[in-house]
Amino acid sequence: MTAPDGEALATARLPSLRTTPQQARGRAKLARMLAAADQIMATEGADAVTTTRLAAEAGISVGTVYRYLPHRGAVIEALAQHYLGLLEAQLEALIGAFEAGEWGRADLVGDAVDAFADFYRTHPGFRALWFGRHLTAETRDLDRAHKQAMASRLAVLVAQVTGLDGDDLPRVSQVLQLATDAVIQEAFRVDPRGDGTLLGQLKTMLRGYVAALDTTG
Repeated sequence: MTAPDGEALATARLPSLRTTPQQARGRAKLARMLAAADQIMATEGADAVTTTRLAAEAGISVGTVYRYLPHRGAVIEALAQHYLGLLEAQLEALIGAFEAGEWGRADLVGDAVDAFADFYRTHPGFRALWFGRHLTAETRDLDRAHKQAMASRLAVLVAQVTGLDGDDLPRVSQVLQLATDAVIQEAFRVDPRGDGTLLGQLKTMLRGYVAALDTTG
């Protein structure tokens, strides 16, 4: 699993971060804390993510943890920022690969669903956080901003594949993002490997929707 990037998190304007690390040493400590939190989340769930446990797993003092992450909510928020950033980076990579003709030309919808399902499959910490009961108001705000960012970038693919433009494009992209997100989440709530029937039906639904939008003839 990719460890959280301490430098990126240091500039992410996390409201619950008590101190923003300015030097590489501080950013490295923050990255170690979040990597430890991710591992605990993945193996034991959010209830096990405490500042004391985090300090022990990261090999740093409790005081250092408090300097950056003063409470459980701050840890949860920082992890959420990391996970959502990974999803956005994955979409950017898919867009780049599609534009280069390296991915998605035969079955864009199926390949995209498989790619994001694989993220859920290989990030148990993300599943534990998102399907648990520890999301804070701040993480929900992050998620809303994330959904908007994903829909905005998804519009790039929609426009290229369907030829759609104008006022309908943002709403169409939002529908695609929200539907995909909701069904994939449900598929992994019922089965940590991803319910194959739900994922298959999602592909069928999205293929039909995209085909109906196609203006390229």
